[in-house]
Amino acid sequence: MKRLLTLCILAQLIFIPVMAKKTVSLRIIETSDVHGVFFPYDFINRKPKVGSLARVSSYVNKLRQTYGENLILLDNGDILQGQPLCYFYNFINTSDTNIAAEVVNYMKYDAQVFGNHDVETGHDVYDKWIKELNCPTLGANVINTETGKPYVTPYIILHRQGVKIAILGMLTPAIPNWLTEDLWKGMRFDNMVKSAKYWMEHLQKIEKPDIIIGLFHSGKEGGITTDEYEEDASIRVAKEVPGFDLIFYGHDHTRNNDIVTNSIGKEVVCLDPSNNAVFVSDASIELTLKGKKVVDKHITGNLVNVIDEPIDEDYMSHFQPHIDKINGFVNKKIGEAKQSISSRDAFFGSSAFSDLILNLQLEITGADIAFNAPLSLNAVIQKGDILMSDMFNLYRYENQLYVMRLTGEEIRKHLEMSYDLWVNTMKSPEDHLLLLTERTRDDQQRLGFKNFLFNFDSAAGIDYEVDVTKPDGEKVHILQMTNGEPFDESKWYKVAINSYRANGGGELLTLGAGIPQDQLKSRVIWMSEKDQRYYLMKEIEKAGVIDPQPNNNWKFVPAEWVKQAAERDRALLFKNQEK
Repeated sequence: MKRLLTLCILAQLIFIPVMAKKTVSLRIIETSDVHGVFFPYDFINRKPKVGSLARVSSYVNKLRQTYGENLILLDNGDILQGQPLCYFYNFINTSDTNIAAEVVNYMKYDAQVFGNHDVETGHDVYDKWIKELNCPTLGANVINTETGKPYVTPYIILHRQGVKIAILGMLTPAIPNWLTEDLWKGMRFDNMVKSAKYWMEHLQKIEKPDIIIGLFHSGKEGGITTDEYEEDASIRVAKEVPGFDLIFYGHDHTRNNDIVTNSIGKEVVCLDPSNNAVFVSDASIELTLKGKKVVDKHITGNLVNVIDEPIDEDYMSHFQPHIDKINGFVNKKIGEAKQSISSRDAFFGSSAFSDLILNLQLEITGADIAFNAPLSLNAVIQKGDILMSDMFNLYRYENQLYVMRLTGEEIRKHLEMSYDLWVNTMKSPEDHLLLLTERTRDDQQRLGFKNFLFNFDSAAGIDYEVDVTKPDGEKVHILQMTNGEPFDESKWYKVAINSYRANGGGELLTLGAGIPQDQLKSRVIWMSEKDQRYYLMKEIEKAGVIDPQPNNNWKFVPAEWVKQAAERDRALLFKNQEK
């Protein structure tokens, strides 16, 4: 009887099917910091542009032929600002669907993340855009202050061939350091590490996904750092919050492809494609399933240059009516310039390009002093007709114009920090004048400088010298007000300044001038209703013909050291730039 029972059990075991294994291949593509580069044409400089989503579309369509729905397409924010077409649909042609939403919908993105420049457009723009998207906008650490819950969707769950995929989105929490509160009213931006830990626990307990992907509009590491947060915390999250298999990030306009080992010894692939849709992050995930359980997964990441991809002609044909509208907008004549001016000159002394902006700021506001930084390395306004497109070269961002109350001492210390970020402390005539490094040649926000060039403030309304032989904090010597009156460090002055800087951007007012972050708002005595570019445009329209000249109110000294150093650095900085 025992023998019979044993034979029966063996017979049953023989007929139990062996659980089959299967392999699932996923392909994940990320774009980040597209900044309106939807088409292979630069509407600012009126010439062809490399990259663009028109080429990304071809690349994605080619992969979809192989992967089908296993191709997942993600965008990581800062899509609403950068080219005139964004401005046109954000602030002028507001009745139509925002072109950024139309592009995302046409390309069938699976998820979109908030970027800081998306928030900069204000509630009217981004709330409308979010509603127009066919995919969710993610932001787990973007909190609605009334409900205490995320303002947008914290994460998305996707199912692909039995594989459960979670994508968690987050945004850099440094928004209050750059943007006035009315742009993000009713929202707060929480620490990314803390938020990631909370949502990771939620995902693992409630959703139990097979793959967890981070989609973060925050750079690699560093940036503005406070007791509450870091601006660029993507790598910190990868290291300190176990559970992520793959992290896509951006914001810092720098290409990175890293494998990070987290706190429990697991590897996390981390990818950043930089900006302007020249590169995409491209990750392959191979999973082995035994039944419904993932028993093995292998993840690889690449950064793919799309400049040689063909332009998607169907895409271009679909958007041709939009392109026609934009061309009509950017080709509108604003005024006339008697000579060409370039932002190149602004790095080496008082320049016609930067001083045109500074002088218009003073004229618009009636302030005593104005601050401005070059926002582009090599922007040019050509002699002749000034078109609407030129205004985006003259002033790149949609900052508002503010007037603040600052003491003379705060003005000097603000400039001290600016020039410390900008220029070297020369020990001999053979030294560099500027703080340059080869390490940042491919960084689209530094372009060969050690620091961000959009923080290199110079001033109008005062006469001063910058002694490059002096140590940091002692370079700036203010001689007088430009009108001949004495400059007094104990006196209060009205200072024209952009909203990014006035809210703490670049930390020139906080770390530099020494004003606590929570006191900046109380120093603002006037703010423009519209963006600064609008007012600059109106002033040029009113003048009709402009003849911009440098104020020559400041210079680098000693002249005998600076002249040759400036020539060497100019040649080095612009060796690969078009003339």
